[in-house]
Amino acid sequence: MSASYQYASPIKASTIKVEIHATGKAAGEAAAQAAAEELLRLGQTGDSIGVIFATGASQLDTLEALTSIPGLPWSRVKGFHMDEYIALDEDHKASFRRYLRKRLTGRVSMQEFSEINGNAENLAEFADEYIRKLTLADPKLCLMGIGENGHLAFNDPAEADFNDPLAIKTVTLDDACRQQQVAEGWFARREEVPGQALTLTIPTMFRVPKLIVSVPGHRKAEVMRRTLEEPISTGCPSTILRTHPDVTIYLDADSAALLPGI
Repeated sequence: MSASYQYASPIKASTIKVEIHATGKAAGEAAAQAAAEELLRLGQTGDSIGVIFATGASQLDTLEALTSIPGLPWSRVKGFHMDEYIALDEDHKASFRRYLRKRLTGRVSMQEFSEINGNAENLAEFADEYIRKLTLADPKLCLMGIGENGHLAFNDPAEADFNDPLAIKTVTLDDACRQQQVAEGWFARREEVPGQALTLTIPTMFRVPKLIVSVPGHRKAEVMRRTLEEPISTGCPSTILRTHPDVTIYLDADSAALLPGI
C-alpha cells in the first residue's frame, strides 16, 4: 500500500462503511484495491465473475488503478455498465461506451463485456436482451458513483424508485444532472446534453451483493452530507445506500468536507 493510505478514516452510517482519503487519487486507489481483492476472492470459485462498472469523472482514478493491478482474473469477468445516453454518437467524448473502451476494455482483456447501446433501433428489445444477459451473469460486484443530485446511475430524484418493477428503463435527465455533465467537461453547454438515457434501476443494482462507491471532489461534498444525514427518500436517491448490507464509499478530503467532525 502507498503511504497515502495512512490518511484513511473510516466512518459508519447505518450499514455504510466510509473511508476518507487525502486526495481523489488515493481514494480511487483504495477503491481499486478493494475491488481487486473482491475479484481475486470471486476468482477462487472457478465461475465467471459478473461485474457492473460505472463511468464519469468519479471513476477515473479507480479504473486507472484497477486496470494497473497485475494478476487479476479479467479473463473470467463478464462486464456490464449501468447507463448510457440515448441518441448520442458512440464516439462522442461523453459516450459511456467510448469511456469504457478507453479506460477499461481497452486496457484489460475480459471474457465478455456487454455495452448499453443507446442508439439501438428498438430500445425496448435491446433492454430486454441486456437484462437477460445481466441476469445470467449474476453480478457479484458493482463499482458506482453518486451524482450531485444524489442519483445512482441515471436514476435522478424524479425517476428514482426504490421498488422499481423494471430492471432497466428509459429516463429523462433533470437539469441538475445535465448541468453536472457540463461542469465535468463532457459537454460545452447544457443544451448539448441528451435529454434521455437508458439506465439500470436501483433494485437491479441493489441485487448485487457488494457495492464499491467512489465519490471524490468538492462538488460532491453537499450530496455526501445529504447521503449520510438526510432521511432515506427518492429526493436524494443515494440515501438508500444506507440499507444495502455491503457498501463502502471512498471519499477524498474535499467530498468529505461537510461531514460531521471532519
